[in-house]
Amino acid sequence: MHEGAFHSIEMTAESNLSRAMTNGKKQQPESKGRKITLKMARNALKVTVDGKRRLDLSNMQITTFPRCLLKLADVDELDLSRNLLQRIPDSIDQFINLRWLDLHSNQLEELPTSIGELQGLLYLNLCNNRLTAAGLPTEVGQLRKLRSLNLGMNQLERLPSSMGALRELQELGLFNNLLTHVPEFLDRLPHLQKLNTSCNPIAGPDNSRDLDPIARVEFLYVVDMDWLCEACHKRCSLELKKLGRLGVATGHVRAKPAFSGLVSPNSVALDEQELWR
Repeated sequence: MHEGAFHSIEMTAESNLSRAMTNGKKQQPESKGRKITLKMARNALKVTVDGKRRLDLSNMQITTFPRCLLKLADVDELDLSRNLLQRIPDSIDQFINLRWLDLHSNQLEELPTSIGELQGLLYLNLCNNRLTAAGLPTEVGQLRKLRSLNLGMNQLERLPSSMGALRELQELGLFNNLLTHVPEFLDRLPHLQKLNTSCNPIAGPDNSRDLDPIARVEFLYVVDMDWLCEACHKRCSLELKKLGRLGVATGHVRAKPAFSGLVSPNSVALDEQELWR
């Protein structure tokens, strides 16, 4: 083969390699997640006890906010929890009737400033995401009717001072974050009854108040163990083993069947066999 041909092939190979390296990130396959159609969304519509329209798309493996939801922007409640969402679009402000928004257990690193336009919002759950102080806009303070706000299990180092305007706030979850102190403006919120700041690097006593064991249950969320990081997965596995040794966890201890008002001959025989042994 002619020397020039070899040179041409070599240059072409180098060019292709350079192009591949430059566009490497674009060529990597991206996880598209589950695609939600308008028909699916309409089928997920429910009516609450008090007659409100609720759109429940929780635990659907959604990675991108479905654009088709904008055609259902008149709903009162929106549940997108336990998905894989990384961002909420600015168009969230079109859901002007929202009173209840649940986004817990996603991968959100920031909220759009347009979140402040949801003036009728009463309940906002952002627990178990990746929010930092930079990702929590000051516009959150515009949600003047907000009564319950859950920011637990994020990466918040501080809170925007604008939250001092949330005069109707009754419940605030800040557990499992990176807060080093409790903002003073929280003490000036007249209706704040429940405040959970546990598991933060705060110096001094635990600032959580009015949280009995029953109240703490509202901050627990069931997620697939496959979604947990290695450390959390190991910790949960150890806890399950402890429960198994106590005879509580299912699958580890064989529970005897309960017969209401009846005595099972087989169960009596088994008890006697255990006694003989």
